[in-house]
Amino acid sequence: MTEFKAHLRAEVIPGEGTYLFSERDVKMIDCPQLELMAPLMDGRRGINEIIRDAGRELAPEQIGYVLAQLANAALVDFRRTARTLENPARTGLAFWELAGLDGAQTAARLADGSVRILTVGAVDGSAVRAALQATGVSVHATSAVTGSSCGIPGADLSVVVCDDYLASELAAVDASHRAAGRPWLLAKPHGADIWLGPVFQPGEGPCWNCLAHRLRGHREVENHVQRTLGRSGPLLIPQASIPPSQGVGLHMVALEAAKWMAGHRYHGQQSVLTLDNFTMTARHHAVQRRPQCAFCGDPSLSTERIGRPLPLRSRSKAYANGSGDRSASPENVLARYRTQVSPLTGVVSRLDPDPAAPPGLQVYRAGHNMALGTPGLRSLRHGFRGMSAGKGVTSVEAEVGALCEALERFSGVFTGEELRVRDSLRNLGEPAIHPNRCQLFDERQYADRDRWNAAHGDFQQVNEEFDVTADVDWTPVWSLTEQRQRLLPTSMLYYNTPESSGGGFCSADSNGCAAGSSLEDAIVQGFLELVERDSTALWWYNRTRHPGLSLSAFEEPWIAERRSLYAGRNRELWALDLTADFGIPAVAALSRRTDKEDEDIVIGLGAHFDMRVALRRALTELDQMLPFVMNARPDGGGYECSGNDILDWCRTATVANQPYLLPDPLAPMSTPDDYPYTAHPDLLDDVMGIQRLVEAKGMELLVLDQTRPDIGLPVVKVIVPGLRHFWARFAPGRLFDVPVLLGRRTTPLGYENLNPVPLFL
Repeated sequence: MTEFKAHLRAEVIPGEGTYLFSERDVKMIDCPQLELMAPLMDGRRGINEIIRDAGRELAPEQIGYVLAQLANAALVDFRRTARTLENPARTGLAFWELAGLDGAQTAARLADGSVRILTVGAVDGSAVRAALQATGVSVHATSAVTGSSCGIPGADLSVVVCDDYLASELAAVDASHRAAGRPWLLAKPHGADIWLGPVFQPGEGPCWNCLAHRLRGHREVENHVQRTLGRSGPLLIPQASIPPSQGVGLHMVALEAAKWMAGHRYHGQQSVLTLDNFTMTARHHAVQRRPQCAFCGDPSLSTERIGRPLPLRSRSKAYANGSGDRSASPENVLARYRTQVSPLTGVVSRLDPDPAAPPGLQVYRAGHNMALGTPGLRSLRHGFRGMSAGKGVTSVEAEVGALCEALERFSGVFTGEELRVRDSLRNLGEPAIHPNRCQLFDERQYADRDRWNAAHGDFQQVNEEFDVTADVDWTPVWSLTEQRQRLLPTSMLYYNTPESSGGGFCSADSNGCAAGSSLEDAIVQGFLELVERDSTALWWYNRTRHPGLSLSAFEEPWIAERRSLYAGRNRELWALDLTADFGIPAVAALSRRTDKEDEDIVIGLGAHFDMRVALRRALTELDQMLPFVMNARPDGGGYECSGNDILDWCRTATVANQPYLLPDPLAPMSTPDDYPYTAHPDLLDDVMGIQRLVEAKGMELLVLDQTRPDIGLPVVKVIVPGLRHFWARFAPGRLFDVPVLLGRRTTPLGYENLNPVPLFL
């Protein structure tokens, strides 16, 4: 019997054509012969009957040709028996045909295949079974998973229904299916949010452990509570559902299982689909395989990267604008890494414009700053860097900046996958570097540690004095200067390193950490941050006067727009030239309120080989800081930050009592002409130039590759022992010597005369 596919309805307009309507689209076929044939293709006639009933108007050859063309286009079915108009299965055939499958073959495949139902937690297996059977799927067995065993999978597909995607029993489910090479579908059909998928396929794509790793990262508060109370596993939260929402979830699970059994494949099966039962908003969350996963991947990938020489190579600058030279455009970087944004499966929970930023300023926020997540849940709002953020002159620059900073922070968080050697500094000898060559705390700071730490925020904490005889974990870093591995304490290189690894002696910070479109790009950006902060420390703690920058000399329209925008909010805007002995332009952009006693002074910093780019970075970072103080009130409230250091600064600092914040009135204003710059065409040239600059100062250039295999974004930590952080680190060295070398001071400033206000950024 011959008929159009079950999902199609044919309508003929004589002399115009035959229209084929489906739920998804409509096709018009301009064929006079089909206009005559279409009414005869009703499922009750075979080819011979169509030829007979067409009479003399159509030759058999014409009918055969048209039917062949329709068959090639998958628009027609040929059956042995006539269908009845009342056939209730026809809607099912239409469904599978609309998916691109053969309806009859699919129905047979569903009946012949088998599905096994596994339940984890408080889930009704019989309700899941009934929903599956309603699709025509043959259910092999239903059982509850208890303990660490779920039996050997024997069905074509296991449907695992749980009340939490982090239930400990799922580890055993995953292990048994990987061992048997059988696929399984995970689902949470109940609750305010339905979760569905992915289908785990052993040997292809991620395993459950890959998914669980990402899910745990978004449950920091829950993890803290459970750990503090001596518990393990997910917190049991009351289920919020009503019968209709439960029915939706169960039938979604059944539908997804039926599609898989039918052979329908689509990209969404590799993701977690969530449905908000209140707004009916659905979203796919991509689940990505972790190449270094200890269960389905190669855990040595992370250690191999750290343990080898840096694979530097020539890297042409494919993109250049006012924000610097890069090997890829912001648009390309955003397209490649935006898949990492998801509140479930991403390493970045969200990526949005900062709602507090004034119109005209481009500022994005990306989740929270993962480098600050600690077992004690220290405040994420101490200072201005509680969240990863991005800034720029354009929206895409700001969005990419926020995304890359969040991925950079994530890549620097300790996971246990890092290459480590446990020993004492004394035993390791010369390859190991004493951490205080980098941290640069003064002996007097160690002596006053308890009092200082009690009075200041997290960023300003002084660690325990390093014990050269203590066994701690060390991680290799690559010395570009000596072309060999050196060793530094792991706790100085990775955030949230366990106390047992030596975390009391050192703490990691983001100074010198950078992401880039290539490894070479990241190294350049990381070093420029070191220069920016070193130049800032020399100015801040010595309170030296510096030339201002002539903003009008830069002839950039967006700068004039910034000045107007700030003035409209009763703020003055200016910039200082902080360039120090490396000769790399460094800038501090500053702004203060002019309409109230508290001036709410904020600062943005930037450094680059090109003074124009350095200023751009400083001004856009100032934009990033502005929302924290924009709503400050005369009564001292309204600040979007906390911590004694920053709040004391906002409420008490003025240009009158902190005159070093203003341009030196005796120095000529700096202009772009004072810093001529010719860009290199290759980022490797920039890296080599940096190395020469560092070595000319008698210093060593070190790089740790922090790139994570599951992210792929190049991330490094650049270290130059001796360069200063802008936090309160007062050991002898550049902080005291360079201002004299540059003629800013005639003699080194005494320790007791250093700026008592620690820089709060």
